[in-house]
Amino acid sequence: MATVLSVSGSPSVSSRTNRLLRHLDQRLLAQGHEVIPLDVRTIPAEALLGADFRHPAIVEATELFARADGVVVGTPVYKASYSGVLKALLDLLPQYALTGKTVLPLATGGSVAHVLAIDYALRPVLNSMGAAHIVQGWFTLDKDITVYEDGSLSVAAGAGEALTQVVDQFSAALGRTPLLAAAS
Repeated sequence: MATVLSVSGSPSVSSRTNRLLRHLDQRLLAQGHEVIPLDVRTIPAEALLGADFRHPAIVEATELFARADGVVVGTPVYKASYSGVLKALLDLLPQYALTGKTVLPLATGGSVAHVLAIDYALRPVLNSMGAAHIVQGWFTLDKDITVYEDGSLSVAAGAGEALTQVVDQFSAALGRTPLLAAAS
């Protein structure tokens, strides 16, 4: 099956976005994909903010993107856009780092007022980086994500069903060329 890079663009250690991504990673693993998690917050700030393309963490992240067949990009929405740490990483990747890749954009936030952040803020950047196919993304309200003390997570019924559907569509799209995907 495919190699999937699961990128959390949250700057927070206790992020719902990060926990939701790791929850969805389990579904992709169960479908036979290799999943590699990448939490952007673990990349040293001096490398991201100093635009140090040669920093080992940036070189490693670039290699992970190159190795992946598909990329899941998750971000909390702040000020109607994706997170600054995610922006900093995307800026340091090669211009066409997503060429030939299938991409699933996901976002979380506190208000439905931010639901269009995927299509109007994140999708254009992913497209400009050469993504072969950007599947339908999904925005999940923070209130629909419950994180328990043991670290487990549940998603409200409607949101959970929608997330399952977009993850399954992403999984099915992996390995297809854009022309084949359009024909099916």
